[in-house]
Amino acid sequence: MSTLNFKLRQAPATAVDLSALIPSKLAGLSTGDIEGLPLGALKVGDLFSVSGTLSDAVVISGGSPLLDYVGAGLDGGSITVEGPVGAYAGRGMRSGRLEIRGDAGAYLASNARGGIVHVTGSAGSFAGGARPGDKFGMLGGTVLVEGDIGERAGERMRRGMIIARGKFGAAAGSRMVGGTLWTETGFGPRPGPLLRRGTLIGPKVDDMLPTFADCGRIDPVILRILSRSVAQTLGALAPKALPALVQKFAGDQATIGKGEILLTG
Repeated sequence: MSTLNFKLRQAPATAVDLSALIPSKLAGLSTGDIEGLPLGALKVGDLFSVSGTLSDAVVISGGSPLLDYVGAGLDGGSITVEGPVGAYAGRGMRSGRLEIRGDAGAYLASNARGGIVHVTGSAGSFAGGARPGDKFGMLGGTVLVEGDIGERAGERMRRGMIIARGKFGAAAGSRMVGGTLWTETGFGPRPGPLLRRGTLIGPKVDDMLPTFADCGRIDPVILRILSRSVAQTLGALAPKALPALVQKFAGDQATIGKGEILLTG
């Protein structure tokens, strides 16, 4: 498989929108054409040295928290970033794979509809969340973060799954209307404020909202199906299968209350 390589010459001084650097937008362009593409006040060639040929794989060598919208709109193929990225990585992506070998900024995979995002570091606030002006946050796809995720992950999320090996920050699942948040470590304080539907899964919660009702221990068959589905999607990266018995808390009773927090610990 041929790979198109972008090597960062130096970290940018201001935020740069890299949404143009996805395989479908670069297809058919020569190296010279690509280097001449505008990135705001800069051109691609000002920021990156470009080499290789494109089939469906892009590699960005070197990262910066000021590289925004990496993989935004990705609709096939793969993008690998050797370093951290800024805000809105994977925003609106529909398919393909985005691999970030470092930390990601705020609004990771916001408005995404499909594909896989894998972050080897941590992610900022509002992962999978709706940004101002969006009706919903994440609408599909799978996000795996090896580290922690900031506050209000899954804000107005409708579908899809966000998995953290680390911990979710405060108010995870706020105003969520569907989808799944799954942590192997635990949730920070008060997850699920105004949760309408959707599922939060993890071993513990720092501080449970009083508007969640303890429903006792249950044995939901859907968790076995979920574990198998995630294993098929992520392969060796998939988290350990969920236990048969979990403690269910239903809520948020401050709204329609059809969501749930399932404690595996």
